[in-house]
Amino acid sequence: MTNPVSLINLLINYSPTKYANVLQNQLQLLRRQLAYPKISIQLSILGLLAGICASAFILAFRWVLENVQLLYLDNPDDFTSLNTFFHLILPFIGIALIALLGWFTDFKYFRLGIPFVIYRLKAFYGMMPMRNTINQFFGGIIAMSSGFSVGREGPAVHLGAGAASYLAAGLKLPYNSVRTLSACGMAAAISASFNTPLAAVIFVMEVVLREYKIHIFVPVMLASVAGATANRFVFGHEHDLSTLDINLLGIQHYPYLVFMGVIVGCFAFAFNRQLIEIIRSFKYVNMIPRLALAATVTAIIGAIVPEALGIGLGAISIAQQETGNAQLLMTVFISKAALTFFAIGLGIPGGIIGPILGLGMMLGTLLALMASIFIGDVHDYADIYGVLGLAALMAACLNAPLAALVTALEMTYNPDIVVPAMLVIVCAHVVSSQIFRNRSLFLLQLETQKLDYQSPPTYDILQKTGVLAAMTRNFILIKRKDDEALKRALDRAGKRPVILKEDHPDGTSFKLVNYNVSLDPLQNSPFSFEDLQGVESRYTLAEPYEILQDRRSGSVYIFADQLDQIIGVISWEQLRLRLTKGSYQVFE
Repeated sequence: MTNPVSLINLLINYSPTKYANVLQNQLQLLRRQLAYPKISIQLSILGLLAGICASAFILAFRWVLENVQLLYLDNPDDFTSLNTFFHLILPFIGIALIALLGWFTDFKYFRLGIPFVIYRLKAFYGMMPMRNTINQFFGGIIAMSSGFSVGREGPAVHLGAGAASYLAAGLKLPYNSVRTLSACGMAAAISASFNTPLAAVIFVMEVVLREYKIHIFVPVMLASVAGATANRFVFGHEHDLSTLDINLLGIQHYPYLVFMGVIVGCFAFAFNRQLIEIIRSFKYVNMIPRLALAATVTAIIGAIVPEALGIGLGAISIAQQETGNAQLLMTVFISKAALTFFAIGLGIPGGIIGPILGLGMMLGTLLALMASIFIGDVHDYADIYGVLGLAALMAACLNAPLAALVTALEMTYNPDIVVPAMLVIVCAHVVSSQIFRNRSLFLLQLETQKLDYQSPPTYDILQKTGVLAAMTRNFILIKRKDDEALKRALDRAGKRPVILKEDHPDGTSFKLVNYNVSLDPLQNSPFSFEDLQGVESRYTLAEPYEILQDRRSGSVYIFADQLDQIIGVISWEQLRLRLTKGSYQVFE
């Protein structure tokens, strides 16, 4: 950090050039600090800033969505107030606008939602294309305003990751820290969407990153706090399920909860399988026919069962209000499942978690009615059974038991839910994953779309450290190929690398120079020269490893902004030490 006395002197002797130089030096120090895979004040502050940026995106998204819906709905996400004509025409207006948006921004940028974010996180360190973010913002608003059965968490995660990655790109931060900041943006986005800060953190770590690292965990928590604070400042402290009447279940309910978990686990497998089959069946069909089919199905079912339209909050409300009407609950449940299959499966921009929460709430309420046969009247426990179904279905469909448990706890704000929820979640998750070999719906979507989300363990280790943390900065640079100059440089170099810079008409090249120790009697030079390939300073150790792994030797040079600006060198030996001993040898 800048010395306070130096900073005061700089303020007294104002000069734009001095300010620019100080700022550039501070940015260089920041980038070097972030290249290390460890917690720092700088990373925590940036995580908070990423959370604020993501929250702004999400609050704008949610505000626009609700105000658009209130133009023709009595309450947001309640499509029962519309007449049949609007139920029939609204989905087609929606797909026309979505298709127009896709045409303006290029259809190839219409891969959206959480699966695409997971793919970008693995393959591109969380950097999100701007056109995808534009499509997600406006496409999500159009889809949810048109009554399609998609959730707002998909756009939230996408927009949060986008906002954070644009902040990181503007500061030219190392890519290993960009990945962390993208996770911060996602957590803030979920927290700002649902007012569930802890569930947002757990979801990002368990479902998206699929790892728990303290240097990631801390800034993600700060970002989630920013999201929750922003949500409560704009929309208040209410939770979607905080008005439920949650009564503590007696021990006599627990055997039935095991049965309930089995049923939910079976349904989760069927739900995932059916959705993936639709995606697989239509993935080679042009986008316009797919959208048209989704609109047709939504219009027909929506005209008959308008309660099934929307992101899932409407279905939750029905489950709350119609706890004794099994026929209505079953009708809405089946219709909601069908609408979700065709909306998500055919490419409508939106998330899957909202519909899953609505379906789980209705399934739990239906199972509460069935419980009356075995336990007696459970009318007073219908709400808690609904929440248990919600948590269990989320856990089994997304392979996220801890995130589901915390979601149920935070959405109800009632600790009485914890023990029965743990029992139902475990049963549902075990049945779904062990008996039916069901996996996370997001991973199944990635595999169906042929998006690679896995990387070798070696790359996972190396991607956590930036080249700025491991490169050797203390090297000797020779700018002319002179034998005497090379000899003097090698004699005084010690362990420092000697680099020869050569300017050619087609560009600049760098070569590592050593004494030629070959026994070949025909050698015509006392020196050996190894061509060095350049790696940009924002990259991680995975990129030098990929360049050098075939020959298991050699070095690469690191450049800042231009190929001819060498700032360091990384050797294969340093990479080997990082992999085998968890450290690297750096010559400052």
